[in-house]
Amino acid sequence: MDHPKAVLFDAYGTLFDVYSVGLLAEQLFPGQGQALSVLWRDKQIEYTRLVTTSSEGAHYQPFWELTRASLRYACKRLGLALTAEHEQHLMNEYRHLSAFPENREVLQVLRTRGIPTGILSNGDPQMLGVAVRSAGLEGLLDHVISVDTVRKYKTHPEAYRLGVQALKRPASQILFVSCNAWDALGATWFGYRTLWVNRYRLPFEELGTQPTRTGSTLDDVLSFFE
Repeated sequence: MDHPKAVLFDAYGTLFDVYSVGLLAEQLFPGQGQALSVLWRDKQIEYTRLVTTSSEGAHYQPFWELTRASLRYACKRLGLALTAEHEQHLMNEYRHLSAFPENREVLQVLRTRGIPTGILSNGDPQMLGVAVRSAGLEGLLDHVISVDTVRKYKTHPEAYRLGVQALKRPASQILFVSCNAWDALGATWFGYRTLWVNRYRLPFEELGTQPTRTGSTLDDVLSFFE
């Protein structure tokens, strides 16, 4: 097949390390940092699905608010006393998540080769703007697309369709890159060519469909353009 004509990246978990908040969580709650970061993320994704599929989206909330709600739930579940100060610190840390080290170089290579790039994310616009600036990725992305415009989270088809509309190309000509297996699967079902970045050596979803390719870091994006 010809190489893709454009590349879309998921943001949280793919460009930005959602588990980097575990370092601060460990300082605030010794011995519970990793457990909190994992449960926080799992509940966050569960909430996106819940508000998307219930009552035709009538219960939609921006990703920032779901992130706060899932933090509060995770702390209650783990029996952790989440003070207002702790919550503020952790939410601010989430706003400025660590970026994976290879991001900038990969995006620079794609720009040099004239490949349009973008983010297609569950994050709301303000969150994404801060994250992109904090990671020093301004000027390396042609589009920063939030599902907030359709008020439906991935894996809803309307969320994935935003990338097609922004890039003005069919999904089959666009490479969608995600570290989240569920997201790579949803994008594959939608019609994108997909790269699952399996950073944590996990099994893929057992639903009868595989991504176009599987890699271990964002560097594997460049293999589509050799």
